Amino acid sequence: MALARPCRKRGLSADTALPFKYEDDLGPSMASESSVSLTRAIEGSVRRMVEGRRVAVAFSGGLDCSIVASLSKRHADSVTLYTVGVDGAYDVQMGRQMSEVMGIPWEHIRISEENLLGGVAEMMRITRTASPVTLSFEIPLFFVSKNCREGLIIGGQGADELFGGYSKYIGLSEEDLRDSMREDMARLLTETLDHESKVSCSFGKKVLYPYLDEDVVRVAGQTSVGRISPTDARKGSLREVAVLIGESEAAAKKKKAAQYGSGSMFLLRRIARSEGLTVNGLITKIYDCECRD
Repeated sequence: MALARPCRKRGLSADTALPFKYEDDLGPSMASESSVSLTRAIEGSVRRMVEGRRVAVAFSGGLDCSIVASLSKRHADSVTLYTVGVDGAYDVQMGRQMSEVMGIPWEHIRISEENLLGGVAEMMRITRTASPVTLSFEIPLFFVSKNCREGLIIGGQGADELFGGYSKYIGLSEEDLRDSMREDMARLLTETLDHESKVSCSFGKKVLYPYLDEDVVRVAGQTSVGRISPTDARKGSLREVAVLIGESEAAAKKKKAAQYGSGSMFLLRRIARSEGLTVNGLITKIYDCECRD
């Protein structure tokens, strides 16, 4: 298997990642125009990244990665979807279902009590990360990086921060929403990408971030905060993109956080309880065994 190019960080600045316009209502015609522009930007980003290459998709079956997977199918030499989770997990069910809808090869990477703690310990040794939230959220990408055959991995990171995908955004004022999204984007750019780069590079892989492409960020930044402000459905702009590229089923998908959709948090809690610990206590115990000098 050929190794990917050396890992590099995007030249995207946390200070310029969310240049929102404050306008009341862009109206239906403007909304349609903005959706077309956003679709073109995302497809252009994906095409530049994957054209003529073999690509793995870190795939939960949700909206963000389904858009990326569908567009990758148009432009990549080959595409395989990889879903990480326990047997019967929400992501596994959705991943299998959406792979059939899109006609893209799919593989289930199983996690269990037998391989989960070893994976967490290995991730700690690679990244020196001791944050339970980061480790649990990054379990799927770790297992995809370790098990996929392709040198390039593409996924949906950045979509929640850019398009209002987190449930905590619901009900915020426009100013608070902008501030919260900016903080989350800054954390993604300064912490998450560094963690993921260390993990993927340790296995000779490279992670691609189409939603963090400068053209995508620029077009997204032309959308008013009022239009991005999430409802129960969330990420309305991306749902319109999914419909425009012919993936209406993806547009209807509900979101679950990676650690819950994969079942990894359920496993961590069960293992922790069996040892009389909290998840935080379990993570600290593993870190002390693996990373303390």
